[in-house]
Amino acid sequence: MRIAFFDTKIYDKPSFEELGEKHNIKYKFFETKLTPDTVDLTRGYDGVCVFVNDCVNAEVIDELYQNGVKFIALRCAGFNNVDIKHANGKLQVCRVPAYSPYAVAEHAMAMLLTSIRRIHKAYIRTKDFNFSLNGLTGFDLHGKTVGIVGTGKIGSVFADICNGFGMKVIAYDKYPNSNVNAKYVSLEELFEKSDIISLHCPLTNETEHLISKQSIEKLKKGVVIINTSRGGLIDTDALVEGIKSRKIGAACLDVYEEESDLFFEDKSGHIIEDDTLARLISMPNVIITSHQAFLTEEALKSIAETTTQNIVSFIENGECENRICYKCV
Repeated sequence: MRIAFFDTKIYDKPSFEELGEKHNIKYKFFETKLTPDTVDLTRGYDGVCVFVNDCVNAEVIDELYQNGVKFIALRCAGFNNVDIKHANGKLQVCRVPAYSPYAVAEHAMAMLLTSIRRIHKAYIRTKDFNFSLNGLTGFDLHGKTVGIVGTGKIGSVFADICNGFGMKVIAYDKYPNSNVNAKYVSLEELFEKSDIISLHCPLTNETEHLISKQSIEKLKKGVVIINTSRGGLIDTDALVEGIKSRKIGAACLDVYEEESDLFFEDKSGHIIEDDTLARLISMPNVIITSHQAFLTEEALKSIAETTTQNIVSFIENGECENRICYKCV
């Protein structure tokens, strides 16, 4: 079985090479992303393995189908970058529904603590032997209300962490989970009551720009926004205006609406043409990490194991485990 592996990073190879050799799967690792311009590279391959910023639109799917590709293996949970409807009847699409919810939830809390306790600022100061505490005053998490949007595996783990800090946890989900230690409320009530809002829902037509100009008007003054899910959940221009107007007190972003050509790459020697991102990075109350919430040894191992099992299942049974069913979606 020959698999074209796109958007390869150095940390991807070890686990996939080891498991590929064990299961007689031959990976061809491409550093480039899968796009309409690079889809010709898939000729002669049985499947493709893609990540969050690969483009698997209708044009790419048609070309994959013509090239003899039989399935798409996503090595991530989200699938908003794949035209599932267009793939139906042409290629099977499978994903990794859960790798390490602890990795993402813990990163969300790490960003929150870093922001409210000004740890990033203190670190830079002490490197210059500046031990002043001026401007480093934070606030307690204990007793604060955190609103969690999306209580799947990651959202439920984040709720447990917040409960451990003595926070009041409220949540919104179209499909409430009775096992989550949180009080479910309407989205409107969550916006109005939360001191901190953390987004853990998928990006769909319904959730796109969940944080918008209109919803920001409903938020408490000084609210902290955390997003470790998908950048498109937030209207970035509205976020910038919300921060400028002091409505939003801080933002912790592991994802960004226009991240596809920037994140996972070293752009330190380039002029960033994205003025909005440059502006966000310059703001003292904004912390941005480059989609690294998933990046733990445990998560990488789990991603490789589940992706490989999906491929093996397709080889042996003609059916992917963890298949994304268009009709179900």
